[in-house]
Amino acid sequence: MLFQNRFLYLQYVLLNLNDIITHNTHSTAMPDRSRIPRLISTFNSYIGNTSAHLAANSPENNATRLGLTEAEAARWAELAAEWKSLYLLYSDKTNSRTISVKDNLLHIIDKVVMFDRTNHILDRIASSGRATIEDAGVFRIKKGITAKKNHSKPQVPISESVFAAFRQLGGGMMQVRCHSSSSNRAAIFGNADCVQFLYCVGDIPPTSAGDTGLSKDLSSKAIFVLPTGAGSSGKYLYIYFRWFNTRHPLLAGPWSGLQRALIL
Repeated sequence: MLFQNRFLYLQYVLLNLNDIITHNTHSTAMPDRSRIPRLISTFNSYIGNTSAHLAANSPENNATRLGLTEAEAARWAELAAEWKSLYLLYSDKTNSRTISVKDNLLHIIDKVVMFDRTNHILDRIASSGRATIEDAGVFRIKKGITAKKNHSKPQVPISESVFAAFRQLGGGMMQVRCHSSSSNRAAIFGNADCVQFLYCVGDIPPTSAGDTGLSKDLSSKAIFVLPTGAGSSGKYLYIYFRWFNTRHPLLAGPWSGLQRALIL
């Protein structure tokens, strides 16, 4: 008999569960449409392709062009290398595929998802003015760069200000919710496609949005998490906001007044 006892059969099922799910997903269910695939077989292609894409081109590689920091690009490459070594073991069903190897691969997927959520890697790529259709395809970005635009080009600058609320998440993590004056529901306003912000962490507030010491970033989501660093506890987050259109930056809204939040 192929399986001598129930234990061996159960072990076989557990080790190949992801393959079974993958097969059933492709044959009977909707495909995985998330930006970062959750299935091992699909994620294997995704992490390899995205890592190679970020490192490609010289002297300015794609990671720099798309606005990633050196540390962020290095972390993405590190996760890809960690995945590659484990996936080689997983690929050998006979000799080295174990439950532990499979669990560790799923854990790497979770780490990549959390890294993106914390640093908004894909949102920043989607809203980058230098992103291309190729970037969107590699990173499975279906909105923003590749979205069909049925409306005409906006002509009037945004006059609405950004209103923001903060929620402490601990560990230097701050959740930000942005909305307009017309609604308390968090949402990107009007012709904007993101919210842009200038910020710094410390005890001395900036004098204006024009201060050179401010960091600049943007989010295509009205609700996002801003990492200020674990060592920032007890300091203040000083931040300005404005509605922004990455395709038409000259139509950006006015900077809000300085907002302050104590970091826990």
